Amino acid sequence: MKPNKILTAIIVEDMPEAMQLLQADLDRYCPDVTVVGTAGSVVGAAKVIRQQTPDILFLDIALSDGTGFDLLEILPELSSNVIFITAYEEHALRAFRYSATDYLLKPIDSNMLKSAVDKVKHARFNSLPALDLLRESIKNPGKTPNRISLCTLDKITVVAINDIVRCESEGNNTWFFMNTGERYFVTKTLKHFDDLLIDHEFLRVHQSHLVNFTFISEFSKKDGGFLRLKNGHEVPVSVRKKPEIVQMLEKMG
Repeated sequence: MKPNKILTAIIVEDMPEAMQLLQADLDRYCPDVTVVGTAGSVVGAAKVIRQQTPDILFLDIALSDGTGFDLLEILPELSSNVIFITAYEEHALRAFRYSATDYLLKPIDSNMLKSAVDKVKHARFNSLPALDLLRESIKNPGKTPNRISLCTLDKITVVAINDIVRCESEGNNTWFFMNTGERYFVTKTLKHFDDLLIDHEFLRVHQSHLVNFTFISEFSKKDGGFLRLKNGHEVPVSVRKKPEIVQMLEKMG
């Protein structure tokens, strides 16, 4: 006996074989999801979504008569959780990571599909600012984003990267400390953000600490070495990182 269906979904994909494969994968790996509609175009998808209002929208970016973003503009009131489907290259995948928007890369991996659906089941939210950031980043592949989406336990918040003072790991999660005094507990590892913020003058000064270099006030050699930041925080520095930090501060001076 199959489990009760608890989530509804619509698939928007203009390749019939890819659509059929995703439907089969959902039936096999995500039995608590039922597909209530499909479409292969922006116009067709808008009609189906207005009739059904699904919990999940599996949305291909490149469609026969436009893009997935065109569909979102037609439906500004959309409350469905959007999981993008894409065959884009690395520059676009980086845009997804900045925006904290779920995506599935073609050909779709079954484990990634289950993981994306699980996120919807445990935290149902949709962030229009995050989708705007994704659209902006994909349209400008040569430009490094100046904002980033932070996915907390109950929402997605888009912040300016220049306002991030530091990040600190807590297990597989990360605390963000902002110049405004706000703090965000984000459900991703520090390494994830280290890879994203390396082009924004952020430096991994310790296994558990990532610092925005522009907020460093001074380096103290006391107690094994630590950084004092402009907001008053003190951050330990690993032995391996000390020479690099001293050299960078000397250049700034």
